[in-house]
Amino acid sequence: MKWTVQQLHRFQHKEMAIDETVDVSDLKQIDTLIRDISLVRVQGKADVGSTKFTFHLTLSGTMVLPCSRTLVDVTHPFSIKTTETFFVDGGDVAETDKDTHIVTGNTVDLNPIIRELILLEIPLQLIADNPGADGAPQHGEGWDVLTEEQWEKTLEERAANKVDPRLAGLAKFFDGTKETDG
Repeated sequence: MKWTVQQLHRFQHKEMAIDETVDVSDLKQIDTLIRDISLVRVQGKADVGSTKFTFHLTLSGTMVLPCSRTLVDVTHPFSIKTTETFFVDGGDVAETDKDTHIVTGNTVDLNPIIRELILLEIPLQLIADNPGADGAPQHGEGWDVLTEEQWEKTLEERAANKVDPRLAGLAKFFDGTKETDG
């Protein structure tokens, strides 16, 4: 997604449609949270003026990221709408917006901007809908994950079998009297 200023000037009085796919797999080395990323589809148009190039774009694709709780792979689709404006050296830069760029040299390169927008799209916390068998372990040595019903049943069983430690001696006393009476 790189053009020279001369290539863009050819579209000065007509619409420049954009529909390309971009390989951004190098983002996996930049951010280790990204386990996999699809080709990114870039669609939109460019408005070309004599000193100003405005790109109206939609970036779409999918990333595979870890679940924040279980670290299981979660597919995260994204769709980013952006408007990026480039001014040629010496152009009238009236706007001071974060989406405004100065063309240095003779080329307009959207690739770094596309990568930056995708990195900003990574959520701070992502939870898998159904971790299931591929997610967190459900049991281990000395522990199990219980449903709410299983937990309530366990609490009832413990309450029925538990003797107050202050009354433990009294329980032994009654156990002894039953043996002598019977």
